[in-house]
Amino acid sequence: MNKRLRVGIVGLSAERGWATTAHIPALRALSDDFEIAGVANTSLTSAQAAAAAFGIPRAFANVAELVASPDIDVVVVTVKVPYHREVVGAAIEAGKDIYCEWPLGNGLAEATELAGLAHGKGALAVIGTQAIVSPELEYVRRLVADGFVGEVLSSTYLGSGFTWGDEIARGDAYAMDSKNGATLLSVIGGHAVAAIQRVLGPIQEVGAELSQRRKTVRIIETGESFPMKTPDHVMVNAILQSGAPLSLELRGGLPRGTRLLWEINGTEGDVRITAAVDQVPVINISPLRIEAARKGEDGYHEVEVPRSHYFGLEDAITARNVAGIYKLMANDLRHGTHTAPDFDDALVLHMTLDAIERSAATGQRVRVG
Repeated sequence: MNKRLRVGIVGLSAERGWATTAHIPALRALSDDFEIAGVANTSLTSAQAAAAAFGIPRAFANVAELVASPDIDVVVVTVKVPYHREVVGAAIEAGKDIYCEWPLGNGLAEATELAGLAHGKGALAVIGTQAIVSPELEYVRRLVADGFVGEVLSSTYLGSGFTWGDEIARGDAYAMDSKNGATLLSVIGGHAVAAIQRVLGPIQEVGAELSQRRKTVRIIETGESFPMKTPDHVMVNAILQSGAPLSLELRGGLPRGTRLLWEINGTEGDVRITAAVDQVPVINISPLRIEAARKGEDGYHEVEVPRSHYFGLEDAITARNVAGIYKLMANDLRHGTHTAPDFDDALVLHMTLDAIERSAATGQRVRVG
């Protein structure tokens, strides 16, 4: 397969949103592999506006029309989480390959259903857990694998999220209700756990507390306040499959002070990871600052990641890791490999988050899977 892969995007706004800021520049940077051939939104008018804004040749009247088109090879799903099941399911049934943003589904049951559908149709079904292709994170993974820290003794992860704080953008209002599946745990926690498991291996057992400290939240554009119906704080005390303990804490909003800090402590050395761009302190987006030290050294020293780890989008903060997933996907489609994170990986991640939720609900420790 040498031709360019024709992409149809579901959920592309003409003005704002993740597809606008991340997927469009990522796909354009990979123009040897992909061409953006169509868009479908909740209405034809909205699709036409997005097509006009980005020079996309075709606006489809609805999702069914887009997934049925012979002019579309890959369906990209960037709609809100409650609509993932419907859109992804339609794309799979139509025989398309898929890139779906994380989370895969609204909970474990939907993720299980969609992973099963993808297997049944033999689709290449890619999940957007972009942290695993972060150049800095891949370098840390190799440091750990090559024995820089020796045996991992423990790991501590402190993170935060854009939303689930005192103020939110209007478009994020749906995430203030857990029933919609886009929570601090599922979104920020999902990307954090994907990164942790990429570097340190699977989480085996969890004990968790999910807390909601804020009762209301204010919409920035209008000043309107409305009830928050989702946890805005996550605490997890976990054991990795290796036996090493893991402490994970997530705080809603953008607190003052440290917004992202991940430490890996070992018998021979230590690694510390922070966000290089403090305004986007999430591990799947921000470039990362890597500091390290070997046994016997005083303090940390910053580590320069070799340029060979990067793929040409260092200055495009929101798009660079999305492009990394697309590069893996293109390689898989052309060569029949399986290097991109897929729906099976998403299912394992959903199982881990489900164990955290069950632990918080029961007050008991829960084994993953």
